[in-house]
Amino acid sequence: MNRALIVLDVQESFRARPEWDRIADPDIAEPVNRLVRLARAGGDLVVWVLHAEPGSQDVFDPALGHVRLLEELEPPRPGEPVLHKTSHNAFTTTNLQRLLTEAGVRELTVCGIRTEQCVETTARVGSDLGYRVVFVTDATTTEPVGGLTAGEVTERTEAVLRDRFARIATVAELEASKV
Repeated sequence: MNRALIVLDVQESFRARPEWDRIADPDIAEPVNRLVRLARAGGDLVVWVLHAEPGSQDVFDPALGHVRLLEELEPPRPGEPVLHKTSHNAFTTTNLQRLLTEAGVRELTVCGIRTEQCVETTARVGSDLGYRVVFVTDATTTEPVGGLTAGEVTERTEAVLRDRFARIATVAELEASKV
């Protein structure tokens, strides 16, 4: 196994926020599930990452019960790590790098919620750590940020990652390449 799928923050915390009605793709679980099935079929490691802010008393506080995968997601299988992070990227506050190293992973496929935040940051850090990174743009979602529409945020993210930190791909492209 030299590849891993990193599923970032596809969690009920986001659905519990008032901003959920502005999210670009409320059906994000569907493309993520396709990637999960593809990764499992290829024998790749699937790593689930949840954002938590213990003691914050908001939707990211695990004590309130929202820090769990979206119910529409295929559940993690035995051996698939479920990590809890407190930073934007999935590396800094978890043992992700150790898990990937022990598994011999050299390529990461990343997807999840907040295209320009946690998914992009994880892609950048992963690239800096020497992993080949595939950013699956249509298996991410976000909301409008700083006067930009969600679509503009996604376009900007693709532009800054492309050919520097990650290869940009779609779920359909990855499915076609596995046939």
